[in-house]
Amino acid sequence: MKISVFLPYLLVMAGVTYAIRVIPFLLMRKKISNKYIIAFLEYIPYTVLTAMTIPAIFYATSSPVSAAAGFFAAVITAYKGKSLVVVAVCACLGVGICEGIMMFI
Repeated sequence: MKISVFLPYLLVMAGVTYAIRVIPFLLMRKKISNKYIIAFLEYIPYTVLTAMTIPAIFYATSSPVSAAAGFFAAVITAYKGKSLVVVAVCACLGVGICEGIMMFI
């Protein structure tokens, strides 16, 4: 990509990113006291992370079946209270084993 095309794109995206972060500070001058809005804002990061992660799980593998196997392996190990590294390793093993089995079918 030429620099004459890239630079305007970069400047526009920098402006948009800056505006998204500044506008809430300009609009909200006083502290939020409504407990329902505070609770809503506390759950937003988890909701957005889930909405981005779940579709990525099912498109990251060669088959939705192996993705589901990895997902369920991760859910089970996370439910048992294991660390993030153990959960990630179990999910990878679930996908690998499932894709290995499906290769021979």
